Amino acid sequence: MAQQPKNEGQLNDLPGTTTYLTGHDPSTGKAVVHETRPAKWTAYDNNDMAFNVVYTTKFPPDLNDDKDITAHDTLLSSAKLGLVNPGGSVCRQVDFAPGYECMMHRTQSLDFGIVLEGRIEMVLDSGAKRVLGRGDVAVQRATMHAWRNPSETEWARMIFVLQDCQKLRVGGRALGEDLGRGKDELPPSGNDV
Repeated sequence: MAQQPKNEGQLNDLPGTTTYLTGHDPSTGKAVVHETRPAKWTAYDNNDMAFNVVYTTKFPPDLNDDKDITAHDTLLSSAKLGLVNPGGSVCRQVDFAPGYECMMHRTQSLDFGIVLEGRIEMVLDSGAKRVLGRGDVAVQRATMHAWRNPSETEWARMIFVLQDCQKLRVGGRALGEDLGRGKDELPPSGNDV
């Protein structure tokens, strides 16, 4: 099978990706491919990391009259999306350069992180580390963490689904979003105020 061509803004030679939005034919009620959207990558941290926001929702999503698609497009064009979508979810692909480690951070969210390409080391603020391979899943429960690509030659790719969550209290202390050194490049999510 041929590799998909690179996408707009893509920083590496990993396969390009496409999002296929489904819907319904109004006359038959049958499922159709409503829209095809090639990924659009945004570079961060001196081109060592890139994001492609696949889709966003509010809870529960309203699929009637494509309201969910309109809400997603409006949110992306506003440039106000933080890592978390308050009251909703974000599906985001993230590419990591060889040897790169992102900032230690915490989001007020429950996140599913799935390795798609390469290997990624999950680093927790306690010092705990685990190396995840293709197909492995990390369930981040509002913890302070970072991601490190242990390869010195190959890019890695993950896909994350972040869901807003209730305020987390540990030992009587509220833990909110902490973007670490990323606070200058990323807008705050705004879901922990």
